[in-house]
Amino acid sequence: MLTTHYVPGAPNWLDLGAPDIDAAVAFYTGVFGWTFQSAGPGSGGYGFFQKGGRTVAAVGPLTAEGADPAWTVYFHTSDADATGRAVEQAGGTVRFPAMDVFTAGRMAGFTDPAGAEFAVWQPGDVQGLETVMEPDTMCWVELHTKDVAAAKSFYRSVFSWDYQDMSMGDGMVYTVVSAQGDEGDDTSHGGIMQLPKENVEAGAGSEWHPYFGVDDCDATFAAATGRGASVLMPPSNAPGVGRLALLKDPDGAVFALIKGDPSMT
Repeated sequence: MLTTHYVPGAPNWLDLGAPDIDAAVAFYTGVFGWTFQSAGPGSGGYGFFQKGGRTVAAVGPLTAEGADPAWTVYFHTSDADATGRAVEQAGGTVRFPAMDVFTAGRMAGFTDPAGAEFAVWQPGDVQGLETVMEPDTMCWVELHTKDVAAAKSFYRSVFSWDYQDMSMGDGMVYTVVSAQGDEGDDTSHGGIMQLPKENVEAGAGSEWHPYFGVDDCDATFAAATGRGASVLMPPSNAPGVGRLALLKDPDGAVFALIKGDPSMT
């Protein structure tokens, strides 16, 4: 499971690229009860979503020409430059090379061979998000991809991830992703799913998105749709997992909600 004791390959940061920072802040603070703290003048509008005074995510303006609003998942690395080389060797591309963020850390952005964008964070003064796995914080990340086999090969090459395939019935398989950690630790942090053919034909592309744990999936879903979110999947029960929903925020960034199955805790 996610923790703030970050190991290489585990998600350690999350930020939203938005065309209107004020509108995005109004939406997410309204849905999750977050507060917003600006990173200060000179940050270009970048700032931090917080819950109880601890950073749970961040938001900033879209910087690349033609970029779509989206959540970006960052994975821990001890060497962002070396990860960039590994990405290229595995068939991915560099969206922006490793760069220092003052003394906070070092970051780089990439695209996997199927088109899904992600990033890495090499900690400096900032280790990563300050809280996860609590209500209204990130608890899982998920890749919807056009090519599961290629994705598994790519990310294993870059991050040395371990995989466990689980049958979902009707021939569907869900791949649980785990980072390399100490023996006996549960380092699972995400999943990989094949995009259905009809979704691809309708224009869907490979992408990572976050899950936020909530106390009441239906209530948070109602709060989100009431503030302009569109529905990709309404609240639904997943046996042994919980109740979950998938939405797009008013600008089109995809995120998911989940209320865990009590029998799994």
